[in-house]
Amino acid sequence: MRALEVVGSRWTIVVLREAFNGVRRFEDFQRHLGVSPSVLSNRLREMTDDGLLRREPYREEGTRERHEYHPTTKAWDLYPVVVGLMQWGDRYLGDGDGPPVHLVDTVTGRPVIAAVVPHDTATCAPSTITVVPGASCRVATTP
Repeated sequence: MRALEVVGSRWTIVVLREAFNGVRRFEDFQRHLGVSPSVLSNRLREMTDDGLLRREPYREEGTRERHEYHPTTKAWDLYPVVVGLMQWGDRYLGDGDGPPVHLVDTVTGRPVIAAVVPHDTATCAPSTITVVPGASCRVATTP
């Protein structure tokens, strides 16, 4: 049950998903997720405190210091869980047009699935997985 205390929030899973896909900065998380600044700030702080994200300072010329949020090893160990939830949702909650994205192993070109496998089974490193738009992918446009 302690694990659910760390990852049981909807926002934790979607923030992790975005971080796994390369989102690092507060304003980018906010733009991608459409979450209020206070909710996002609280979630990022909790995820940092829980060891899922690592804060790294950056400063663009002429601006104050800000922070980027990078997934830790602890977070990357949740990658199969996030993939599994995504694929479960695609299977049982999809709109019938197919999944919005597919995961592809760039080494073999084969689709990636979340699965329970024997200990010594080869797995894909997250760095070798590419996200490919699927049939029901909806690209958001900004006015």
